[in-house]
Order: sequence, then C-alpha cells, then structure tokens
Amino acid sequence: MATIVPLANIDPALIEALLDRAFGPDRHARTAYRIREGTDWLPALSFALADEDYLVGTIQLWPVALTDPDGRPHPMIMVGPVAVVPERQNEGFGKALMLAALGALEPGALPQVMIGDPEYYGRFFGFTAAPTGGWHCPGPFDPERLLVRCDNPAVLPAKGMLGPWPGTLAN
Repeated sequence: MATIVPLANIDPALIEALLDRAFGPDRHARTAYRIREGTDWLPALSFALADEDYLVGTIQLWPVALTDPDGRPHPMIMVGPVAVVPERQNEGFGKALMLAALGALEPGALPQVMIGDPEYYGRFFGFTAAPTGGWHCPGPFDPERLLVRCDNPAVLPAKGMLGPWPGTLAN
C-alpha cells in the first residue's frame, strides 16, 4: 500500500538516486534547477511516496520569485520536480504527490509556478501558461510549458525573470 510521508523523513541520498533515475544524471543542467539555485525545498510542502518501504516518488516545492522590470521580486512557489521511478510511472503516484503538495497550501497561497505539460497540469490542477507570456527563465525553456496557478491572475506581473527568492538563499 502506498503511503505519502514528509520528504524530510527520507534519506537525501535516496531522493537524489530517485531523481537521477527519473530525470537522468544531467538533470542539474535543466532550467528549473537554475531558477531555484541556492535555495532549499520547503519541508512543509514537499513529500515522498513509499510503497512497501520502497521509495516510489517525490515532489519538492521551492521558494522562488518573479522579478519584474523595476527590480521588485514577487514571491512564488515553484512546483517540482515531481518524480516517479520509471517502472512505476502511469500508476497515479505523480498525481497523488501533486494533490498532497497542493493540498498542503493554505487558501490564498502564493502563486505556484512550474515547467510542465500544459494539458496535464491544466486539466487536473488548474495551471496555465496564459499569464506567463512575458516571463523569462535563466536558461532555455518552452514558453508553452511555463505554467502558473493563482487564485487571482490579475495580480501577476506581465513581465519578469524567474529566480530564487532572495530571502531564502542557502548559506
């Protein structure tokens, strides 16, 4: 039986091994890693899924900001990576992890941003690329895959650069 537990309860080496299996050892070169560079994932919003004492998947949420053209950072929460070991994908584990992480957010939480499949994350979780057309990332990205979920999209800046939230940089 699959169980969702706080990610902080999992050995970091197991998390890294799972991420390598799900995304490959070159995953650190991806743009998402540049966006959250120097920050730590949020323990209260990050989870693992174990099935019979076997780590099947993880989800991490991160403090990031969209810095507008005037230099003002707008805090957001970056969702991902959502990782499931290859042999257990398409069993609903990723969806369960997403529901756990998004369910842990308080009503009216900060906007959530991610790089992902717009059809899937839009249909099941309400993410959209509509407000992100003027946003940029520190590296290559597909603008259609830069997604946001927000109770009131009117508060989102039309332009900006995603990066780590300045107050959360790790020492």
